Amino acid sequence: MKATGVIRRIDELGRIVIPKEIRKTLRIKEGENLEIYIDESENVILKKYSFMNKIDDLAQDFTDSIYMQYKHDIFIMDCDRIIAASGKKKKEYLDHPLSDEVSELIIRRENRLETTKKEISIIDQKEIVGSYACSPIIVSGDVAGMVFIFSDEDVIKEEEYKMIQIVSGLLSKHLGE
Repeated sequence: MKATGVIRRIDELGRIVIPKEIRKTLRIKEGENLEIYIDESENVILKKYSFMNKIDDLAQDFTDSIYMQYKHDIFIMDCDRIIAASGKKKKEYLDHPLSDEVSELIIRRENRLETTKKEISIIDQKEIVGSYACSPIIVSGDVAGMVFIFSDEDVIKEEEYKMIQIVSGLLSKHLGE
């Protein structure tokens, strides 16, 4: 465990304030959920909660299937990191934190089809140029993540865009049950 040197008092309602610097470092945004754990030494552990933790295997099956059909890089991400990936960029992108640019697309719940090659940063500090499409995963009115398809060689077509919209809808429904 890493010490921060920060000490906080619990108020009369049992609340504690997590300092802004720590929230920024861990990318914890206002309104996000935290899970509370107690380890064997009775330490309280706070962990960012993600609806998407439940579906890692299912998400990987989806990305593998879509990649077999279209041969484009495909990613399924929660609000912080890539949880499933297939394609050439799988090893360098899987489980990496998202860039601010993609995080903004998720926050804005943006469906997008970019048919012209553009520069985009999917993960932190990694600029790439290509065509892409994305569709948010919405669970009970909250954004849980995004399905993202990318190609640096071909143009992403309407058919591929519709496919990721279907996948995001299926994941939304699965997570909402």
